[in-house]
Amino acid sequence: MSKIKLTTDDNILDEIPLSEYPRPQFKRDSYLCLNGKWDLCFSYDEKIPTDFDQKVIVPFPVESDLSGVSHYLQKDEYIYYRKTFSLDSSFIKEIVELHFDGIDQISWIYLNGKLIKEHIGGYTPFSVYIQDYLKESNTLIVKVKDNLDKSLCYGKQSQKSKGMWYTKTSGIYKSVWLESYNKNHFSSLKITPTLNNVTINVDSNIKEKKIVISTPEGTIEKEFFDNQITIDIINPINWTSDNPYLYHFKLISKDDIIESYFALRTIKIEKVNNVPRILLNNKPIFFHGLLDQGYFPDGLLTPKSYQKYEDELLNIKSLGFNTIRKHIKLEPLYFYYLCDKLGVFVFQDFINNDKYSFFKESVLPTIGFQNFASYGKRRKQTIKDNFINQGKEIIDLLYNHPCVIYYTIFNEGWGQFDADKTYSLMKKLDPTRIFDATSGWFNGKLSDVTSKHIYFKKVKIKKSNRPIIISEFGGYVYKDLNHSFNLEKTFGYKIFKSKEEYQKALYNLYIEQIVPFINKGLCGAIYTQITDVEDETNGLLTFDRKVLKVNTNDMLEISKQLKITES
Repeated sequence: MSKIKLTTDDNILDEIPLSEYPRPQFKRDSYLCLNGKWDLCFSYDEKIPTDFDQKVIVPFPVESDLSGVSHYLQKDEYIYYRKTFSLDSSFIKEIVELHFDGIDQISWIYLNGKLIKEHIGGYTPFSVYIQDYLKESNTLIVKVKDNLDKSLCYGKQSQKSKGMWYTKTSGIYKSVWLESYNKNHFSSLKITPTLNNVTINVDSNIKEKKIVISTPEGTIEKEFFDNQITIDIINPINWTSDNPYLYHFKLISKDDIIESYFALRTIKIEKVNNVPRILLNNKPIFFHGLLDQGYFPDGLLTPKSYQKYEDELLNIKSLGFNTIRKHIKLEPLYFYYLCDKLGVFVFQDFINNDKYSFFKESVLPTIGFQNFASYGKRRKQTIKDNFINQGKEIIDLLYNHPCVIYYTIFNEGWGQFDADKTYSLMKKLDPTRIFDATSGWFNGKLSDVTSKHIYFKKVKIKKSNRPIIISEFGGYVYKDLNHSFNLEKTFGYKIFKSKEEYQKALYNLYIEQIVPFINKGLCGAIYTQITDVEDETNGLLTFDRKVLKVNTNDMLEISKQLKITES
């Protein structure tokens, strides 16, 4: 038997998993979580079945152990979910909205026998108004198809787990929930901070409204009638990794109340001592980071609990890291709230689509063929549109989170097209963040950073007129056979037989090849990676998160040396 099955220690069938309020920066007191036990059926028939013969735990993908199903979805096979619910009259206001935070890939939503929504795409949330379809007892059916359509964004998911490709995730894999509110309500808000004030833009049909901000100096209370207000903060506390201070506030009207928060921080690029630097709150900072695939042995793309996220973030901070690169995956909003609260910088990747060419996009660039600025120009328009539309949704979704300071648009040429045009479009949507147009290679003319992936060669940095980021490097392997997904196959970039050899090599890699280049313009380095993921065994932690492979004191010593001096 080649693969060790990593399962949970306890049974969650009777719990409501991931039931925390899923949208912490836009929180109402109206909330009903629909996670938990649902009826389930698999079928190749497009017609809704009458016999649901299984149970599933939502929101865990059907391929996962945590779902209680562990069913590998086949091509052209449909998943049918069914949930019956009733709403107390005190819950129902003028509008009732049903939220799906993530269904992969194509879904059809039926309520009480009527098709009310069709959604294409597996990563961003969507919702639908349901007040016109409600009855005393309601039957919700969700039909899902996931053929890993590569015209849609699919990330690292694969029909067959192998190397850097992982078990696919199908169906509902993020929270399902309800809220209710009045016709006069706050639809959304946009938060843009400086170091001493914050501008709040509200999408609302409400005229008379009030904002109440809690600060250490006391409460700030302002009434306003337009949909924008800028508020100065006395004795401002700026958000940093070491002191991730959040200002909590409420938007209040007679018909709606929203709880939220913001942080005072800025990100920009300027030269310091004639070297381009990324400045956090006007001070140069080194982004000491880890690649984060966001896969779990028992839930795949979905953790058993949000505490798993928090434990992982605290773990990496305890090793001296301040940054994660969220690699080709979009997490639920609660994850970004935890990064805001704990002070972890996020480099957020867009999620790739289209086919991946190992020869063109890995082999050739690794041996030096990297200068193809027009790479991918012949991609189909549908593929381009799907990628662009999802990128817009990601930027809109994460705009208010202070932890998100950097976006990766294209990674290693995978799905790449019109890099300069795409960069300009995304930068216009959010000029407050750093954009890495082409992470690794195939650079165009436009990007905020010079971004390199270095695995098989020694790190060498050439002078650049942009801040330099090593957006991937390392990938060293030490495999703990008692905590490995696959005993027979190992994927990584340099394999070590002993834990001691591995730690020594990792320490020397940082001290000899990363630290010396900081004064030459290096502004950040993202090591591959936080954890092992299935066959890929180059994590600092094993896939089950039970074994830390590195020495904490050595890692903290490395972090002390990864500093940018201003003088």
